[in-house]
Amino acid sequence: MPSLDTLLAGLAKERATGALRVGRAGAVYFDDGRITYMTCAQVPGAERLLAAHGRVSESALRRVQADGGTERLLEEGRVTLGELQYCVLGAVLDAAFFLLPVTGTRPKFRPGETHWLGGRWYFDVPGLVRECARRRAQLADAWPRADLDTSPVRVARRLPGQSVTLSDVQWDVVVRADGEAVPLELAKRMGRSGYAVLLAVRRLAAAGLLVTAEDTPPLPKRVKRLDVTRAKAAAPAGGGPLGPVVTGDPTDIELLLRLRKALEELS
Repeated sequence: MPSLDTLLAGLAKERATGALRVGRAGAVYFDDGRITYMTCAQVPGAERLLAAHGRVSESALRRVQADGGTERLLEEGRVTLGELQYCVLGAVLDAAFFLLPVTGTRPKFRPGETHWLGGRWYFDVPGLVRECARRRAQLADAWPRADLDTSPVRVARRLPGQSVTLSDVQWDVVVRADGEAVPLELAKRMGRSGYAVLLAVRRLAAAGLLVTAEDTPPLPKRVKRLDVTRAKAAAPAGGGPLGPVVTGDPTDIELLLRLRKALEELS
């Protein structure tokens, strides 16, 4: 099965009008071969971005969607043309970044289907592909490992220096991170671009403000779980040692040092 960007290029060449549904992952809307809008289930759409920033409520958006669309929205003066354009641009670029790599789903084209926010702005397939490549390079430059993209965001307990300067997105991430939500979950809660949150998370990690996999050294494979009951029974009268018994083996000493360091960094 050809890649999604190849399918999009083919629809553009055929001057298609309609929607290419990529399973439940998202959809790409065309008008005469030009992309007018894109959605991706992983990230917020333009409606969520508008609502999250207080420009217009989600109930008002549903109402104008059914009655007049973007023309009605602009006539009511709830958002300016520039604000709407900015949100649509951000939503489409975000959706393209996360939707284009999707594999394993057989897309289906539905002729004539449109999106209520489409029709005013157009995007070409090569331009979207280039922007996705630029964004991937920017992420790699900020932090080379992609494991943070799908791991819970955990904020470090201490600053690595005396002071730090955060962008508004980075501040939102720090405030909302609960140690359980992954970056794209935070993006939906915040009503922010998924890519912007990924970039903020990687830059926070590079600044030493997040707990990463590198901060939690793996335990040696041969270390066994301590049996507390047996340890108490074996302890001599008058109290036992203040920690696990150390045999003098260098592996034991190294393990204790690493555990202490990890605990100090968490405190």
